[in-house]
Amino acid sequence: MDTDELGALWDRVFGTQPAPEQWLVVVTAAAALVAVAPNALWRLTRNSITIAHEGGHGLVALLTGRQLSGIRLHSDTSGLTVSRGKPTGMGMILTAAAGYTAPSLLGLGGAWLLTNGRITLLLWLATALLAVMLVMIRNLYGALTVIFTGSLFLLVSWLTSAAVQSAFAYAVVWFLLVGGVRPVFELQSKRRHGGAPDSDADQLARLTDAPAWLWLFLFHAVSLCSLIGGGRWLLGI
Repeated sequence: MDTDELGALWDRVFGTQPAPEQWLVVVTAAAALVAVAPNALWRLTRNSITIAHEGGHGLVALLTGRQLSGIRLHSDTSGLTVSRGKPTGMGMILTAAAGYTAPSLLGLGGAWLLTNGRITLLLWLATALLAVMLVMIRNLYGALTVIFTGSLFLLVSWLTSAAVQSAFAYAVVWFLLVGGVRPVFELQSKRRHGGAPDSDADQLARLTDAPAWLWLFLFHAVSLCSLIGGGRWLLGI
């Protein structure tokens, strides 16, 4: 690859692209809501939220100096991230707190990129993160899920028009923002009925002596504030 080709690739990835028409932003928001609200469809689309959830655990584990042993994604949309290190302390707390907040924060970061016209950069960053995550996947279903998702991002970023890339990027970011809200309510409902005794909120309660309901409140605050803030950015209001 010569200098001109490298320059063209740099401009393609880090350059800005025009914002889509307002109607497309609204349509992609509606599509994200349709992908999250019906239970039948949510059982399928929730896999993408699980990727972000477990990826959040894994990324923060690495950033806080823990040794990431592996990530598993299951067909029932659950997942498991295992890391080694000190069983208490700030690193473990941040790692445990990263799961339910990761989809919404990724959506918020994606909304910021889109409002700055970085559509291609968002698609390439997502592809890179999925490629890194694939290295740490330790089961076949998880590997296939991440490969499929990463391939979709790669194909859209390389083979489709700017209009298709824009629609796809906005739909993905809306999905993360909207889809990040529902799992917290699901966790709250499970705990109310005596389920999920070893949830992230309960683990955090044991690590910090702060009650699990307070961590649930934090998860709700992050997801709802991200949805409101990211939604305002995307809609330009």
